[in-house]
Amino acid sequence: MVKTLVGVTTVALLTATCKKGLDYTNNGVIVPEAVWGNATMIKAFLSDIYGQMPGWPFNGGSTDEGISTAKSLGNYQRGIITKDNIGVSLSYTNIDKVNYFLDELENVKASVLPDDLKKQFMGEAKFWRAWTYWGMVNQIGGVPIILHKQNFNDINGLFVPRNKTSECVAQIVKDLDSAILLLPGVYANQTDYGRITRVAAMAVKGRILMTYASPLFNPANDAARWQTAYDACKAAVDYAKSQGHALHPNFRNIWYQERNKEVIMVNQFFYPSHSNNFNGIRPEPLTKDASNNNQPLLSLLLAFPKRDGAPMQFDKSQLGDATYNAQFLTDFYTNRDDRFYATVFCGGTPYPCPDEVTPIYVKGNSYWNVWRYDAAGSKYVNIINVIHPGMPGNPGITGFFQRKGLDTTVTAGLGNQAQTDWVEMRFAEVLMNYGECANELGKTAEALGVLYQIRQRAGIAAGAGNNYGVTAANQPEIRDAYLAERQVEFAFENKRFGDLRRLKRFDLLNNQGARHGLYITLKTGETVVPADNIMTASVRAKFTANFIDNLDGDPAFKFSFDLSHWFYPLAPANISQSKDVLEQNIEWGGSFDPLK
Repeated sequence: MVKTLVGVTTVALLTATCKKGLDYTNNGVIVPEAVWGNATMIKAFLSDIYGQMPGWPFNGGSTDEGISTAKSLGNYQRGIITKDNIGVSLSYTNIDKVNYFLDELENVKASVLPDDLKKQFMGEAKFWRAWTYWGMVNQIGGVPIILHKQNFNDINGLFVPRNKTSECVAQIVKDLDSAILLLPGVYANQTDYGRITRVAAMAVKGRILMTYASPLFNPANDAARWQTAYDACKAAVDYAKSQGHALHPNFRNIWYQERNKEVIMVNQFFYPSHSNNFNGIRPEPLTKDASNNNQPLLSLLLAFPKRDGAPMQFDKSQLGDATYNAQFLTDFYTNRDDRFYATVFCGGTPYPCPDEVTPIYVKGNSYWNVWRYDAAGSKYVNIINVIHPGMPGNPGITGFFQRKGLDTTVTAGLGNQAQTDWVEMRFAEVLMNYGECANELGKTAEALGVLYQIRQRAGIAAGAGNNYGVTAANQPEIRDAYLAERQVEFAFENKRFGDLRRLKRFDLLNNQGARHGLYITLKTGETVVPADNIMTASVRAKFTANFIDNLDGDPAFKFSFDLSHWFYPLAPANISQSKDVLEQNIEWGGSFDPLK
């Protein structure tokens, strides 16, 4: 009886309390009225859409840029592909956010959000809708176009068929054109730095139209597409210049002098709320938790030109000639363009981060990651532990590591505090996109002029003919020159795979076969100490270069891209979930043609 009375009394008290508080505003929850009636909240909603901004990629293993561990070459690269293991699942999460944002924004009053700010927000949102749609279209071709909030009570209306690829591209361009009209070239308030500008929208439009004109989407080589792409890319270059953008005079400092004039689209990293971590590309033991990713392959090491712009000469059959080998090493280490030293860390030089493993490795000494040949065992042995006695950890498998972008101000223990910005789009790419389109239209002088600018910034000498080592003279040669220059300029910037795919040039990888390496090997009877530096001629003379045919150590691991499948399949689960409204691509047994 007592328990019952207490229970009744408690209910009565709670009831009275609830009645008293029914009319107050609960600021502890977010309701639509609190968002769309508040300019700060509206901007916060938009900022959340920016969450799809790309960050630093560490995916050199997807092409011939780098290797992480032996036998790590992916199935796609090896030609082992099925609808199940490479199928692309469509995600409309960000599209839904943008559509909801735009629909609600239409009804926001000027008293809440000034008209100029409303237009800017609309432009930013449309940019991200275009960006997201292109991310899907570039992989599989046309996808369902949805531009407004969906009625989830209309079940049948949720199943939308794929639009043609051409229709999707037209809508993407329409959104970008709208963004271009609505966005500023530069934000007056520096706190808005990093938000999408008119320059960024124009640059991305050019990138997309260039890809749409490339062989992947344009196997018939329709010149009209190249003209459209050229017009967009040239407009982006001209407008970017008018807004103060240009090539940074120092290639390495693009990533170390923030907010420089080359940056067009950027993901800003800062500690503690949005920091990065580069531990994965550091060598052991100068790292923590992850290591040895993106160790440069021989193909990348040789791609960088010499100081006069001439290509690095490499003939593996002549490495046994001591004179040839010595000259090769001299050119390899001391006669490269600036981008080589900004992109690649070479064992035998001081590591640029403040880490020490005292007394094994002292800052300022060289980090020696080199090899010795064990004749008895008929194998190469990494001798990091010989030069640095007691050095712990896995030395990796190439002796070279990624240098580009590495935050050199933090130790491995503070790796999660790295703050190097990721530059998704820089002026160099806008220039090269324009130059590539110019070449496809026969505008040879314009195309070569861009290559000269890129190479001049790389520290390459103009030479007697003022051509910076570029010998290409006709359209096919210039086309090849652009692909080679992009490999160097954008190494480890998530461009190589996309370039090879859009140009349908995976044969360049297949022709390499296995992933090759270059072992810098200490000659028999020679020794070096941590204070030595391989950039010194007398020290370098103690070494020889050796070609390693297969870094994976297994003939089953080699580039063997399937050259008959260029578009990815739609994930079978997506098709079944759509009640078969979504069609599979033709090259995967379906009826949808991604080229239409």
